Amino acid sequence: MNDTNDSIFSPFQGWKPDIIDEKDRIEALELAFDYRGDVTLTLRDNRVIKGFLFDRKINTSLADSYARILPTTSHDFQTVAFDEIAEIKFTGRDAAAGKTWERWIKTYIEKKKAGLSADLHPDALEDA
Repeated sequence: MNDTNDSIFSPFQGWKPDIIDEKDRIEALELAFDYRGDVTLTLRDNRVIKGFLFDRKINTSLADSYARILPTTSHDFQTVAFDEIAEIKFTGRDAAAGKTWERWIKTYIEKKKAGLSADLHPDALEDA
């Protein structure tokens, strides 16, 4: 794996994909599912849900397909049918951006060579 992008920000952060048709909506929701940060969903009735999209199920129609999101304002997830979603925006910081295995090993080796303390524990979580 070539780790040429050392950015700590995801290329998706701040992105709002154009949703023209059914295919665009499914592709955008798949990307939102893979994203490790919060997304903001604007529904057709103008409700807005911001949170972590942690599950989705694609069935034969958009009305039967759904996403599950854990809102930032609640501990209870919400289920939203794909056809209710008018807009998706990648609003939160991707918690894993810039934290590839290769980058972690490189930092570990550099610390060891410099005589600094280095261990095999994960980095501390940062505030978003």
